Amino acid sequence: MKDFPRALEKIAPKGIHYDHHETWHDDNGHSHVRASLMGPSTTFPIRNGKLIHGTWQQLVFVELDTGPRNRNIIVQIVGE
Repeated sequence: MKDFPRALEKIAPKGIHYDHHETWHDDNGHSHVRASLMGPSTTFPIRNGKLIHGTWQQLVFVELDTGPRNRNIIVQIVGE
């Protein structure tokens, strides 16, 4: 909860110049860089109706934009 945001701040810091700001006239260039690095989706294995993950692993939604947004999370289950 602390290490990941700190790492993202080092990789794509807020408060520096991004060309995105000039193109779109907003201040969330760092958000787009971070989202691009993370990707838009991921895959989680499910067996017998249960999520398979390690003891210390968890699913977390990360909001990267500069303000609140309405979001839709789409879950697609692909079976055998």
